[in-house]
Amino acid sequence: MPVLTDAEIQKELTSLNGWQHNGSAIQRVFRFPDFKAAMQFVNKIADAAEQANHHPDIDIRYNTVTMALVSHDSGGVTQRDVRMAGTINKIAG
Repeated sequence: MPVLTDAEIQKELTSLNGWQHNGSAIQRVFRFPDFKAAMQFVNKIADAAEQANHHPDIDIRYNTVTMALVSHDSGGVTQRDVRMAGTINKIAG
């Protein structure tokens, strides 16, 4: 799958609330009331990621979850990452 250019990534981000271009990935930080709520969110993302066969890099720090998406096999951000970001946004509500 072709890697998106910086301009293409920026265009896609206009419709992905909360996501930013960070190095070779797109990422978003989510904050929750407590650790348990953060873990419930992560578990929902894990289910969706398995179904999509596309797995985000996830950093969990108590009530803060950072999701980063990059298509490692392609070497950058692709439409697959954009679609997964949209799925994550829907789950986040």
